[in-house]
Amino acid sequence: MRHWTQLGEAAIPGSEKSLILYRGKDDFSIKISGGYELMNTRKHGSEDALGSLPCKRLKNTETARVLIGGLGMGFTLAAVLEAVGAGAEVTVEELIPEVVEWNRGPLGEFSGRPLDDPRTRIHVGDVAKLIRRSKGCFDVIALDVDNGPEGLTNSANDWLYSMSGICAAQDALRPSGFLAYWSADPDQAFHDRLRRCGFFVEELNVFAHGSKGTRHTIWLASVEG
Repeated sequence: MRHWTQLGEAAIPGSEKSLILYRGKDDFSIKISGGYELMNTRKHGSEDALGSLPCKRLKNTETARVLIGGLGMGFTLAAVLEAVGAGAEVTVEELIPEVVEWNRGPLGEFSGRPLDDPRTRIHVGDVAKLIRRSKGCFDVIALDVDNGPEGLTNSANDWLYSMSGICAAQDALRPSGFLAYWSADPDQAFHDRLRRCGFFVEELNVFAHGSKGTRHTIWLASVEG
């Protein structure tokens, strides 16, 4: 039986639940109160893909402007930074301040400390509010704020997966930009919702770790096919 040591706990705003950070022998885990594991430093292949896949399709990566919703364990941010150029700017909006603190601590070693990169801009706040007030600002918006369209951690995230949320994200993109969503599972209704908003949609199934086992879903949406 694996031994986990609890290192921290953070309340989820607008919810009765909390996030709990654990350290194992050679990895970290973030679980939601009740025991469900949300992320682990050993299994981040799909988080890497969320950052790298849309950025690699940009015509200009050198000065790309990227928005990431949800810092997690920093792997999506690290993948974006790897894929864009020296003149890029990557904004990360994270709702829970303790998650930022955990990434600045020993957890950050696993992702290569991307918060220390001078291209990174980290803000504590609701990414939905930032999207609402942004018009034509970003080449990529990559969202990993919950377990998928059927929210697990916070029902307030539902707006991001709604028609109005998708359209607001579309307005926040620059021409030829990409909107990317991470999900633990496929969701045909959400796929169809993206298409009804006028996006060309690719649904990708990506391994969480290595080349076998659990797969996660990434939707890549663009206004140009």
